[in-house]
Amino acid sequence: MHHPQTHEDALAGLLVDLARDERLADDVTRAARVGDPEIARLPWEESRRHVDALLRAGFAAFTRDGEPDFAEADRFGAERAALGVPVAALLTGVHAGRSRVLEVAVSRGRAAGIPYDVMLHALLRLDRYGILLERRVVDAYRAAERDLGRDHREARIAVLRSLLLGEGREDTVADPARFGLRPGERYHCVVSDVADPAAARRLEQAFARCGGVLAPVAGRLSGLTPRLPADSPALTVCTPAVPVDQAPAAYALCLTTLRSVRDRGLTGLHSVVDLATETALAAQPLLATFLGEALLGALSPRDDFHRDLVATALAYLDHGQRLDRTADALHLHPNTVRYRLRRLQELTGLPDHPTVPETVRWWWALRSWPAETPEHRQRFMS
Repeated sequence: MHHPQTHEDALAGLLVDLARDERLADDVTRAARVGDPEIARLPWEESRRHVDALLRAGFAAFTRDGEPDFAEADRFGAERAALGVPVAALLTGVHAGRSRVLEVAVSRGRAAGIPYDVMLHALLRLDRYGILLERRVVDAYRAAERDLGRDHREARIAVLRSLLLGEGREDTVADPARFGLRPGERYHCVVSDVADPAAARRLEQAFARCGGVLAPVAGRLSGLTPRLPADSPALTVCTPAVPVDQAPAAYALCLTTLRSVRDRGLTGLHSVVDLATETALAAQPLLATFLGEALLGALSPRDDFHRDLVATALAYLDHGQRLDRTADALHLHPNTVRYRLRRLQELTGLPDHPTVPETVRWWWALRSWPAETPEHRQRFMS
């Protein structure tokens, strides 16, 4: 018979493994999204980010004494309120995620040979924490909901879902004219990456002053407006003004553009016209992989010098193929830039004076490098 301390050590090891397992966040996120279509509409990366933070906070609280830390749960609830996620959908997602965590813990506990009574005691503690976490999420949601105010917000959501998603509603709640949106007029379509409730409120008010209608649609603050504000507290993309019947297509384009540039660290208000190249190229990920393999196959993502070469060449193309501007942007001596470009040419065959089509191909390959192929993943995760 094993000493009880051995079982406790095994349980502690199991929790450490669960906390470190990045696949668990993917698994729980999938379970939450399957539980409700409203959750499934939300951007995957946002949902996964919160799930990962909640899991880390949960395991940390479970393995230490004292008051648990619910800061991430509070943030999660407040942001879901700002994005207009119905509380019923929120609870469904939280329940599904909590159940999946318990299922995984039971399965791995059995595989580790942890006795039933030890595992049951741990699971009861874990579930009690899950219940407390759920309450904090809901409380934070309700508080943020009150702070955001309900001044016709539900009606704005109904109107925009009708116009942007094509969800037809024949009632006065979803009447666009109620908010000044008329069939014969043209409006800019906007979609924002904002998640902070206070920033979301400021953005809604800024667009309201411009005569626009902004509200959460499918997890993103979105809307239509006849005029644009001077700026935005978060990354926000917009289209030129379009007729109302083109709003669904304009909305889809805004979403595509936002996804293609959201990792670039941009903030403020940007037109889809200015981001057209990134948006078009992002729509062809397989072609980007082919370009990276064909043009940059001699480079290794594990080699820091190769990474410096790629960053320098990309900055060179971004700054009009000017050595002086590239050097200033990278805080390097022009000779260093020249040397790196020469070494990249020796390794990859980068042309001295690429044509416009060649420039586009090389810029795209450099920007997409390293290519995410199965071979790359297998090689660099081994």
